[in-house]
Amino acid sequence: MSGATGENMGKSASFGIRTDTELTLSELGQVIWARKVAISIVTILFSVSVVWYALMIPNEYKARAVLAPAQEQSSGLAGSLGQLGGLASLAGINVAGREANESQIAQEVMQSWNFIDNFIKENDLAVEIMATNSWEKQSNRLMFDNGIYDFQEGKWLIEDEDGAGYRGPSSWELFLRFSEMLIVTEDKKTDLVSISITFYSPYLAKKWVDMFVDAINRHMQSRQVTKVTNNIEYLQAQIEKTQIAEMKDVFYNIIQEQIKNKMIAEASPDYVFVAVNPSMVPEEKSGPRRVIICVLGSVLGGIFALLWAVLSHVIRR
Repeated sequence: MSGATGENMGKSASFGIRTDTELTLSELGQVIWARKVAISIVTILFSVSVVWYALMIPNEYKARAVLAPAQEQSSGLAGSLGQLGGLASLAGINVAGREANESQIAQEVMQSWNFIDNFIKENDLAVEIMATNSWEKQSNRLMFDNGIYDFQEGKWLIEDEDGAGYRGPSSWELFLRFSEMLIVTEDKKTDLVSISITFYSPYLAKKWVDMFVDAINRHMQSRQVTKVTNNIEYLQAQIEKTQIAEMKDVFYNIIQEQIKNKMIAEASPDYVFVAVNPSMVPEEKSGPRRVIICVLGSVLGGIFALLWAVLSHVIRR
């Protein structure tokens, strides 16, 4: 009897507690209708906040240039030996190798940490890149974040990790920020390369695109001249080592080709890329897309308000 009584008491206790938290559609509709005013207020407040935030975001402008790869020159040893054909085989040198595409190499270089770091340092762009937070159209003046850089004193105000003092942005931080502004793409069908930079000032965005294209051309030109010079020095050393007249003739012919390639490289300012569509000062902003921000913000606000109403009802029940 005592066992039966205990079992009955357990059942009574379990029946007295509602453990399910599922809502039927009718109950869900009643909850939403009962709290329609609160849901509307939360949605409106959220929407107003999003609209205010969207209006506070400064405009950004994208300057873009479309480039075509310059005519490639056979400036390597493999190219020169390949042109000489039989003389190359006479020298016993394998010419089966193929040089990498200069345009593809340049695209990788442009997006590398080392190249971007040198570009920023050579043109002293750290302040504009890291400390600018908007641009004033009427006066064509950049506005700086006083919490990052004191323009009057010319001092950085980024706190150290230990909080003991202030420091300037690191090379990695500058690289990450500039990489966000830079876009390099290639059309695989036409081999055309597009370079764009997005910034608050349309004038600086256009200027930086031109500077960036010029910098990569100069970098690749210097790289090629250095490579050809090393080739010539290597061949001259081989001439001094060999006593075979036929091989000396091969090396002299190769040196002539290398000297010609060096002259072409030094005389070509647009060594890697030629501007097909030069950059222009953009007149229309590229961002932010305020309408999309406001619409998505309002939708998210409504969803948040509905979830809040339903969850609070479930918790209370």
